[in-house]
Amino acid sequence: MIKQLTEAALAAELDGHLACTEGANHKNGKTTKTVKSPIGNFELNTPRDRAGTFEPQLVKKHQTQLTDEMERKIIGLFSLGSSYQDIRAHIEDMYGMSVSNGTVNAITDKLLSELQTWRERELEPLYPVIWLDAIHYKIKENGRFISKAVYTILALIVEGKGLYLSDNEGAHHWLSVLTDLYNRGVKDILIACVDGLKGFPEAIETIYPQTEEVKLCVIHQIRNSMKYVASKHQKAFMADLKCVYKAATLNAAEMALDELETKWGDKYPVVIKSMA
Repeated sequence: MIKQLTEAALAAELDGHLACTEGANHKNGKTTKTVKSPIGNFELNTPRDRAGTFEPQLVKKHQTQLTDEMERKIIGLFSLGSSYQDIRAHIEDMYGMSVSNGTVNAITDKLLSELQTWRERELEPLYPVIWLDAIHYKIKENGRFISKAVYTILALIVEGKGLYLSDNEGAHHWLSVLTDLYNRGVKDILIACVDGLKGFPEAIETIYPQTEEVKLCVIHQIRNSMKYVASKHQKAFMADLKCVYKAATLNAAEMALDELETKWGDKYPVVIKSMA
């Protein structure tokens, strides 16, 4: 993504430069050089002009190192979303110099298309484990504070992260999110880890019927189970339960679960069963 956005910005810089020459200058291919960044090296294609008067500002001639600050700003372009004004301000901050409105607009237009392509890129056909959850927060809208839900998706082994925004968390919206993932190339999920949202497992099964397991997050599992434990027993029950989830090995966890069942099985058989 850093390579694509940097090359798009450089191409827009050249377009702005050529626009000022009124047709007396033209594009003249690209020069490739290896650029070092904090997360690795990549081949950068820098555009050239026929007259040799183009002086790129984002990555200058003979510059082979991309600084932490520059990388942070490029990644920040994506995090800003598609707000034209915000990205434009970010571009000006990135350059650290006065840039004409025409150049800024050209760069912004190119970057927006690159960002949209990145958002809609095809994903891996199979993810062994994915985590599906939502973060709830308050936002001021039209003079009053309302709740929003940011949908988060994390995948194991293959790097896959995504955010989806809606007014609240619901299985119906998760269905549309999963449909979007399917359309972008994700054809199968081995294990899905979710919270206790009603209808969520059914939404997963609709799009990914071959999912082996839909596992409840440990935190949600504990939280939901403790609802059925009497308040006077909760402190002692939690102390015993921690031995299960903090066990270093499967064998140790099974032994701790057996002890939990021996001590609390008569009072809370359903809770113990849900922990297995």
